[in-house]
Amino acid sequence: MTRRPPRYSAAGLLWRGARGRDWPRAWREVDLKPSYDVVIVGGGVHGLACAYYLATNHGITNVAVLDKAYLGAGGSGRNTAIVRSNYLTPEGVAFYDRSLELYGSMAADLNINVMFSERGHLTLAHTDSALRTMNWRAEVNRLQDIDSSVIDPAEVKRIAPSLDVSPDTRYPILGALYHPPGGTIRHDAVVWGYARGADHHGVELHQHTEVLDILVEGGDGPGGKGPGGRVTGVHTNRGAVSAPIVINCTAGWASTIADLAGVKLPVTTHPLQAAVTEPVKVFLPTVVVSGSLHVYVSQTDRGELVFGASVDPFATYSMRGSLDFTEELAGHVLELMPSVSKMRLMRQWAGLCDMTPDYSPVMGFTPVDGFLCDVGWGTYGFKAGPVSGEQMAQCVATQAVPELIAPFALDRFTAGHLVGEKGAAAVGH
Repeated sequence: MTRRPPRYSAAGLLWRGARGRDWPRAWREVDLKPSYDVVIVGGGVHGLACAYYLATNHGITNVAVLDKAYLGAGGSGRNTAIVRSNYLTPEGVAFYDRSLELYGSMAADLNINVMFSERGHLTLAHTDSALRTMNWRAEVNRLQDIDSSVIDPAEVKRIAPSLDVSPDTRYPILGALYHPPGGTIRHDAVVWGYARGADHHGVELHQHTEVLDILVEGGDGPGGKGPGGRVTGVHTNRGAVSAPIVINCTAGWASTIADLAGVKLPVTTHPLQAAVTEPVKVFLPTVVVSGSLHVYVSQTDRGELVFGASVDPFATYSMRGSLDFTEELAGHVLELMPSVSKMRLMRQWAGLCDMTPDYSPVMGFTPVDGFLCDVGWGTYGFKAGPVSGEQMAQCVATQAVPELIAPFALDRFTAGHLVGEKGAAAVGH
């Protein structure tokens, strides 16, 4: 029997908050069973969304989500919470638009305030070639019924008064791609909502459970792994678990998890850094991105400015911040908004991004039967979480590739059918 998340009136919330106790746990802590129908590796938004939609859309509830740390500890808790659908390719636009639609109804669907703020998204153009790319994206977007258009510097100034649109700057703003449906959403609330929803439908969530090996038999590679083999389960730090289906929903370690099954992914892992300032009165009403300057910025409801850039230009698993990043980021932000020069930078952090050659993900089946991937998200995995979970759940339940994720199959790299999103995802936000 499906259990519904509890609902409280405003008075009930105040009463419980004042007492400081008697809050029910958001999800259960249970023992790891010896077998499941589906094992999902990775307890971020992608893994949790997949588990939730397996249960709600397809009635598959004998599912275990395994994470070596805590839920949302990876990219789902380290991103800057920007969502949009104004991508470059028709495949990408349709995919991310579905995700934005799911984000829009998420608060009601999951019975949790995810604080979705549809504040608009500006992608600035500083050169004639960048402006041509913005017009290209706008045409692709409009053909897919996406609200997206190119606006001039005067309109940019009206929407974001703090931006310097004068022609005398080092990088003058010649225009921008404006995407009104874009905005921000609270990433931890999204993780908690999917986790609680999956748990209430019977899915088991196992934190601090590290996958040490993918069990495969009958493959062409060493130990019976690799192409032609079939998944039989996983080996964890808490023991072996059998399962006919294992889904790789990791970020940062996607290629290492795939290697355990004998599957090679065209992925390199790079750090992506971000930073946040002290809080001030809200003055930036929209999300601002500059691909030429490799910077994006938005302001939280608390008044902090959240900055980010492109991935670091080297492959590593280190998540240490760097002074080079801070200096370059601050310089580019001040070129856009000189008025923020007195604000203090409070902290910075980093996450790991799995980058593919065409800046698009790897989704669906692999040469190992029963081993599926939802990986390679680069700098834009969070905004794709809901639709990825929905489509991967359908893929598992029907054993057929849904139309929305068919372009992102692993074999596109050998077939030469790449989905080039670098023009819309080089900065990632």
